[in-house]
Amino acid sequence: MLTLEKFEEATEVVSRVTLETKLVYSEYFSGQTGNKVYLKPENMQYTGAYKVRGAYYKISTLSDEERAKGLITASAGNHAQGVAYAAQKFGTKAVVVMPTTTPLMKVNRTKSYGAEVVLHGDVYDEACDYAYKLAEEKGYTMIHPFNDLTVATGQGTIAMEIVKELPTVDYILCPIGGGGLCTGVSTLAKLLNPNIKVIGVEPAGANCMEESLKNGKVTTLPKVNTIADGTAVKTPGDLLFPYIQKNVDDIITIEDTELIVAFLDLVENHKMVAENSGLLTVAALKHLNVKNKKVVSIISGGNMDVITMASVVQHGLIQRDRIFTVSVLLPDKPGALVNVSTIIADLQGNVIKLEHNQFVSINRNDAVELRITMEAFGTEHKNQIVNALAEHGYRPKLVRNKGTYDGM
Repeated sequence: MLTLEKFEEATEVVSRVTLETKLVYSEYFSGQTGNKVYLKPENMQYTGAYKVRGAYYKISTLSDEERAKGLITASAGNHAQGVAYAAQKFGTKAVVVMPTTTPLMKVNRTKSYGAEVVLHGDVYDEACDYAYKLAEEKGYTMIHPFNDLTVATGQGTIAMEIVKELPTVDYILCPIGGGGLCTGVSTLAKLLNPNIKVIGVEPAGANCMEESLKNGKVTTLPKVNTIADGTAVKTPGDLLFPYIQKNVDDIITIEDTELIVAFLDLVENHKMVAENSGLLTVAALKHLNVKNKKVVSIISGGNMDVITMASVVQHGLIQRDRIFTVSVLLPDKPGALVNVSTIIADLQGNVIKLEHNQFVSINRNDAVELRITMEAFGTEHKNQIVNALAEHGYRPKLVRNKGTYDGM
């Protein structure tokens, strides 16, 4: 049973190894949603995520004999670092099985805390099966990343901090992968104040908890497909499911494209980096159909590698029409490119790439294709540039990411 006494004990224990992640009031998201929005920045936590809470509390409850056997876990990255860090604090060996798709930064960070890393499987579930196999073969003590009530109790200490700092909180938005964080947060929140609404947030491409709640039983997805790798779980925890059924008021699912926009919003307005799973609750703010409520979004982690970050920024700028590509037809003669460039320059467009195709027509004097990728201030500015090109007879067509065309 998850009891108030256990949560209080866990809060005291995890305070030895956690940073104080004070709530951050967001004027931007408050203005966007009509609520008073606060961010719980667990992306600023030791190891870059909340997972150190559950890992450390779990290990603290083990016997000396269990710790001496060595610990093993499976994780897409954040729990791996939490276990590795906590094991280091206890002077215990840790083995971590991670999916082969885990970002390099998370792998290297886990190793930096002294853990042995084994890469296996394409998704978390395959890595977890292998971890159990190694535990049986080597006699390691398994520290499950979510399907463990002691681990969930440690994660739930976040709710204790939220309510202590904001006693009148109305809504808590909580990411869901396997369900450990949401189990701990929702259970403790209801123990402290039954009127608090707890909303679980999942990626649409890995909505195992939503499907399980619909079916009234733990349900395994045939596959998961999401950029939110930290919540890419096929099967939620069966030990946790009854607590989710009882204490979670609703589930919101988020498309990957929404995470890209949320990343830019958070960076531009709070100078804060969160990983894709940590952005779930930020994206969910727009789906919350309430006004004038005090809402806390738990940003669960910030462990995003630079390559992924660059990709997210690029796609986000494209989604916001801050970068776009247009195809125009112009005669293949001196001065034609200058004319097009002048139109764009006069409207403050910034060209960043040109592609010249002389073979679009059999008559080069009639037309060659020029693809222009440029920066704009947003949709209105983009439309001004495209319309100006059309007015000068260049027949512009917007180019989709996949290379197809939208006619004007």
